[in-house]
Amino acid sequence: MRALVVKTSSMGDVLHTLPALTDAANSLSNITFDWVVEENFTQIPSWHFAVDRVIPVAIRRWRKNWFAKNVRQERHKFIQTLSQQEYDCIIDAQGLIKSAFLITREARGIKHGLDRKSIKEPIASWFYDVKHSIPKQMHAIERIRLLFAQSLQYKQPDSIGDYAIAQHFLSSLPNDNQQYLIFLHATTRDEKHWNEEAWRNLIKLVEPTGLKIKLPWGAPHEQARAIRLAHGFKHVEVLPKLSLSDIATIIAGAKAVVSVDTGLSHLTAALDRPNITLFGETDPNLIGGYGKNQFSIISNEKMMQTIQAEQVYQQLTNFL
Repeated sequence: MRALVVKTSSMGDVLHTLPALTDAANSLSNITFDWVVEENFTQIPSWHFAVDRVIPVAIRRWRKNWFAKNVRQERHKFIQTLSQQEYDCIIDAQGLIKSAFLITREARGIKHGLDRKSIKEPIASWFYDVKHSIPKQMHAIERIRLLFAQSLQYKQPDSIGDYAIAQHFLSSLPNDNQQYLIFLHATTRDEKHWNEEAWRNLIKLVEPTGLKIKLPWGAPHEQARAIRLAHGFKHVEVLPKLSLSDIATIIAGAKAVVSVDTGLSHLTAALDRPNITLFGETDPNLIGGYGKNQFSIISNEKMMQTIQAEQVYQQLTNFL
């Protein structure tokens, strides 16, 4: 049995889909998956044992110049690749018009997705052959697990979902395994940022423990912030620019992680590392850290700047 998963982005959403694949693979011994995902996240599905083929798509890049000749050619080639395989089941876990129209519509097989009352963009449900009702007030991972169970007709396990990717990185852990912390300071939305003074206060509190702190980054302005946070501290290392796989390896070897609400925080959860995530406006009950040793510090005032470094350090000492 071969199924197609449509979950293109973002990083956190792609990671949230992994436990559903584990459920399906454990429940249906003969199933394999192909997965359509944004080109920047193609490494993630390849880490899961049940994924046979990863099919990159570039909607984010294409929509910047949709009618350019090279973009039209890329879209045509993508649709040709997609249509080569007849699938027993196609599951659109993205639930957006762009995914339903460009991907799900073109794929060959019975198409499953959320019904109009369960989905973010109701028009997308028009493209599905079978529509499923999934409660909205559930964690995103549990919603996807239920969608897969209904689409592939197996009973969803009662146990907590298993991302099943941590073991992929066990053989490549760094030599200083478990002797460092990671602070994930970068996120896309301003209201999700923790102020730099608070980060530096936390760095100072960690200093007497003798543990190193590693600061990853993805964009130049994030690198600049990391350099500012590390200034004057010998126990802090600003990492070089790394691939997603390299970052995952470093996270897998960390003693613990402190993060804002960002894609790498969900990667930390998927790798079963202890993680303290800071939340302001975001509701962690729906999209927060899911898995082993995942903890949240939530601002009562719904503002990140009200979270104090001492609060975070007190929680962090449980892992030190």
